[in-house]
Amino acid sequence: MKKCRRCTKTATFHVTEVHADTAVAIHLCDSCAREYLEKTDSPEQEALTDLNAKLDELIAETDDSSASCPDCGTTFHEFRESGRLGCAQDYTEFLAELLPLLENIHEDTSHAGKRPGGSVIGTVEQARLVQLRKQQQQAILEEDYESAAALRDEIAALETELLGKPASEAKGKQKPD
Repeated sequence: MKKCRRCTKTATFHVTEVHADTAVAIHLCDSCAREYLEKTDSPEQEALTDLNAKLDELIAETDDSSASCPDCGTTFHEFRESGRLGCAQDYTEFLAELLPLLENIHEDTSHAGKRPGGSVIGTVEQARLVQLRKQQQQAILEEDYESAAALRDEIAALETELLGKPASEAKGKQKPD
């Protein structure tokens, strides 16, 4: 999100001024945009007055839209102020407002990049490994040693698959139960 050119607030008003065939982008918050529009004396003053009226309408619409997320209670106005959503449900709750914003920032609304993290290969297996370890701990707490031993063997096989080591090497590093 862009910051206001004159203060530290989030810019909600974006103007491109053209001077001598050079375009300059100006990003302003609501209050600085009002000052900018009031202080500008030019032949286009009528157009600026229209812009000021539209800005007032947009601000009124933003203030009227008090729809909030049913899960976390965050409003879209709060998101615009902080730049942070409250929960994952906010993406679906504020979809209509977020799509134009995302398109403006990223020039698209769909993700087509790499997955996060270095090596994502085996993430399903890693999740399974965590699940098996929890099950093994539970079996040990319940003193079900046969199940714990079977889980230990399954964990060793999965670790071998993930690490690409020979099975004999993986067994040598197992802790005795």
